[in-house]
Amino acid sequence: MSRFLLVVLPLQGHLYPMLAIGQELARAGHDVVWCGPENVLRPLVGPDATVHPTGTRAYRRYEETGMAGVRAMWDGYLIPFTRFTLGPVDEAVLEHKPDVVVTEQYALAGALVAHRHGVPWATLCTGTLELTPPEDLVGFDDYLAGKMAQAVAMAGLSDEPIDPRFSPHLVIALMTPGLVGDSVLPDRCVLTGAALGIRPNAPDFPWHLWDPDRRHVLVTVGTLVGHMVGDFYDRAAAVLAPMADEVQAVFVTSGVAAESFPDNAITAELVPMLDLMPKLDAVVCHAGGAVNEALTFGVPMVVAPVRAEQVALARQVARSGAGVEVSILDVTVAELDTAVRAVLDEPDYRRHARRIGAEFAAAGGAAAAAAHLVELASRT
Repeated sequence: MSRFLLVVLPLQGHLYPMLAIGQELARAGHDVVWCGPENVLRPLVGPDATVHPTGTRAYRRYEETGMAGVRAMWDGYLIPFTRFTLGPVDEAVLEHKPDVVVTEQYALAGALVAHRHGVPWATLCTGTLELTPPEDLVGFDDYLAGKMAQAVAMAGLSDEPIDPRFSPHLVIALMTPGLVGDSVLPDRCVLTGAALGIRPNAPDFPWHLWDPDRRHVLVTVGTLVGHMVGDFYDRAAAVLAPMADEVQAVFVTSGVAAESFPDNAITAELVPMLDLMPKLDAVVCHAGGAVNEALTFGVPMVVAPVRAEQVALARQVARSGAGVEVSILDVTVAELDTAVRAVLDEPDYRRHARRIGAEFAAAGGAAAAAAHLVELASRT
């Protein structure tokens, strides 16, 4: 059996896929050590798992979009997070002596420390931005090259050619050809589809309010961009309220006041996504982690991206035929109504969503990702 050190980015959409892969490795009998904030990891990995703590670095909310948002993300959170975690990750590698370090793509400290100690490492790409950036992000490559040089210098590796976003050993991308199309990906990149596992912290849901005789539409903008969506929930409510006879809406509130939602809607601060998805007829979302969850179950979407990483994924969903992309700030009630009715009533959207879901299943998900990691460990 092999020992794996999993270095996480403690944000929900980035953490859940790593959790699923870690569960598969542990189930196969491998030794899995986690590196990240213990207060975040412990409820997910349980009391018996080994957690090497990094301490907690608060996530700084920002309101910029496009390239300005990319800069705010890197300058305001990811580079400081890398600096904050370099020491604890170094301690974890020295103490636990992993055969392979598995690092979420934005948890750069894992890559930098593994490279410094000569330990093979694998990158997990939970999103698509770095692999397939939108063409209208002018200056993206040059800016990121500068950020990578800054991160490498922080780790004392400035004389070595390394891009800590992409492992030279293995890059795992949670997508399939139906999403990436003809995009050129690194030879070392494998496509595994969505990595979904057991989520011990899944919230309760008011199932007693569920109407099995109506179709169901979930509306969610996740937990990090609710302050950037304007009155999008009001517009979504204006679309769904008149459909009440045939459609029951479920709103993830994201701090929005209760009066914004239709009287007949189910509202909750959080929902058990993997329990809810198989029962849904459509999802309206910001093109975050809900995309892979919806596609796994063949649910078509209206995607309203906010930030650059969400724009990249939203365009892939629209190109695949599994959904309709709209502007979260500018879409009118009439336009949003047309989009929601399209994914509900036009069968091609569900057909394409199910096609991607079948690709996900064939790609193997978390089990396939774990198998690639085991194979990498066997080569060390």
